[in-house]
Formats: sequence, structure tokens, C-alpha cells
Amino acid sequence: MKILWFIPTHGDSRYLGTSKGARAASFDYFKQVAIAADSLGYEGVLLPTGRSCEDSWITAASLIDTTRQLKFLVALRPGLVQPSQSARMAATLDRLSGGRLIVNLVTGGDADELAGDGQFLPHGERYAQSAEFLRIWRELLARSHENEGFDFDGDHLRVKGGKLLYPPVSRPYPQVFFGGSSEAAHELAAEQVDTYLTWGEPPEAVAAKVADIRERAAKHGRTLSFGIRLHVIVRETEDEAWHAAAELVSELDEATVSAAQRKFAQMDSVGQRRMAQLHAGKFNKANIREGLEIAPNLWAGVGLVRGGAGTALVGNPQQVADRIQEYAALGLEYFVLSGYPHLEEAHRFAELVFPLLPLVLREKLVGQHLTGPFGEVVANTYIPQHLRTAAS
Repeated sequence: MKILWFIPTHGDSRYLGTSKGARAASFDYFKQVAIAADSLGYEGVLLPTGRSCEDSWITAASLIDTTRQLKFLVALRPGLVQPSQSARMAATLDRLSGGRLIVNLVTGGDADELAGDGQFLPHGERYAQSAEFLRIWRELLARSHENEGFDFDGDHLRVKGGKLLYPPVSRPYPQVFFGGSSEAAHELAAEQVDTYLTWGEPPEAVAAKVADIRERAAKHGRTLSFGIRLHVIVRETEDEAWHAAAELVSELDEATVSAAQRKFAQMDSVGQRRMAQLHAGKFNKANIREGLEIAPNLWAGVGLVRGGAGTALVGNPQQVADRIQEYAALGLEYFVLSGYPHLEEAHRFAELVFPLLPLVLREKLVGQHLTGPFGEVVANTYIPQHLRTAAS
């Protein structure tokens, strides 16, 4: 089990859908979140991509020297840059960071955004282009270790004598994550990617995805690892957690929710459509669990106004840990998490949930091996005592 956090390069807030309690997407803030994730023992951080975000590659590169062991999950965007240039970028970032790069293949699902970036291919052709892009990208990086060239002639992309002179630290290339819910996405995952990442659907839906991709991958003689992208709202008690969820959407109004849902409905992303179906635009401010708690402790309220990952685990530490273990039992290894505001929630999740996760994971967490005393020494003499014992 590997736990990753999130760098909010599109901004952060205590309330969704409003400027109240908002924080600027500044480099100083990104550094604070990255240092927190690194020192607390998170495996890495996801950097989002799109026109609403600061560039993920430049942000990741800027955080190398700020962190020690943190890995950076950074987006590959077929159609926005040539695979050879993207491979050089990946090799450089992986080398300069000492092998701390993971890449996230993103085909995109917003036609307006894609058009603004000069990408006009329909859904199916985008995946065909992505498959060619990834094949070239992987071969260039893998062959760079032996200084070999590469030719490729596809329907969308062509390379003759492609070569990288500076190989990545990671062999044969940095690990490739990818998420998508369409038929084409599942087939691409089965053929080429290393880790399939799903958004936070109920366990039975996630299990079906895992089974389908495993079956497809087996036909290609391949195996994959799996992960899930979720928000978390964890507090000392379940009541406090649900109160925090209510606070997160307390400044929303029907007009904002309706506008967001209209925009999401225009996208051709199957995954976004599945996220929208989980809540169907229902919003009852007097009872935020009604129609939105779609499985035990799994809340679809974030997706009312946030595109992409729209569900959160809500509950006390043991409940959240139990839900994570439930997903892990389905074969999920990577948990890419976030919470609002991201700096405080990174600390809160580590403090409350890390001690309840498997021992083999806790032993790897950097932040859990400091020597005491912990907490503020009482009366300049007494060391605070642990009131809880960690579960094995």
C-alpha cells in the first residue's frame, strides 16, 4: 500500500465553489504542502493538469530541491507536445530528482479545453493517438539505456531515428499511471500502462473495473498494479467528519451546482459521466448525506462542483482506515488522496489514519520514525504520554 497526496496547483480553499476561505496558488504554498507530504511520509504527490492549473512539469521541477524522498506524479498530455520532447523532459526530471518521477497519461475529456490547446480529435481517435504517443515515449526512454535509436510510423505520429542520449534513472522508464473508464481506455491500460488509477467509485464498481482490466491485460501477457483517487475528510469522531463535509459545501448554492453540472455534461469523458451519475446533481444543504453517501463513508458531494475526482471518504479514523483496507482487498495498491485545505488535511490524515494502516506501511513512513518527546513538554518537565496505541 502506497499513500500519495496532492499539490493544489489550481488553488485551495476551506469552502467549495466560492472565494471565501480561498488560498492563492502560490509557490510558497505549494512548497508548504510538498514539505508536509515529504516529512510526514507520503509516497508522493499528484500534480493536476489543465488550463485551470499551473504547469505540472515546471511545478514538479521547482519542488525537487525542497523535498527529499517525495515522488512527483506528473501529467503526460498527448497532442500538446511531441513524444520525443516529452521523453526528454521525463528523463531530465527523473535524473535531476534521483528517480522520483511517476507519469500520469491524460487524454483529456473537455472539448473546449482541448480545442483551446489545438486538439480537435474525437474521443476514440484521442485514445488511438495516446496509444501511439505512449509507445514512442516508452521505447525512446527504454532504448536510451543502450543508446539505441527508434523508428515508428503510425496513423497519428511518426518518428525516424528517435534517440535519447540521457537515460532516466528509473528503468526502463518512469512508472506510467493512467485512468479512464471507456472501452478504449481500458484497452490502452491493458496494453501499455503500469498502474491503472480509478476515481473513487463504490467498491463493487471498482472491483468490476479491476477484473476487466486484469482480464484484458492477461491477453497481452501483462499484469498491472491498481490505484484509486479519493478525497478524505477525517476527524476524531464521525459526527465531526460529517460536520466538516457540510462546512465544505456550506457556501454552495443551486445556481453554482447547476452551472458546474451543465459544463460536466458537455464533456465526452466516460469517467466524468460516471462521477456525475453518482450524485445526479442532488444537493440538500440541510442533509448533505441524502443522495450523496453512495456507499458507507463514501460521499459524492465534492463532485457537485469539482470535475474529475468527486468523491471523499468521510468518517472517523477507524472508518476511513477500514474503507481504505476494503479497497486494498480488491487489489488496489496506490491511494492518491487530497483534502481541503490540503496543508492541514495532509497533517490530519497522517496523524489520525497512518497509525491504523498496515504495519509494513507504517515502518516505511519517514515521519513516523522521529525520536521523542512528541508534543509540547508540560511544565518544562513532563513528557506528554501517548493516549492511544497504534493498531498492528
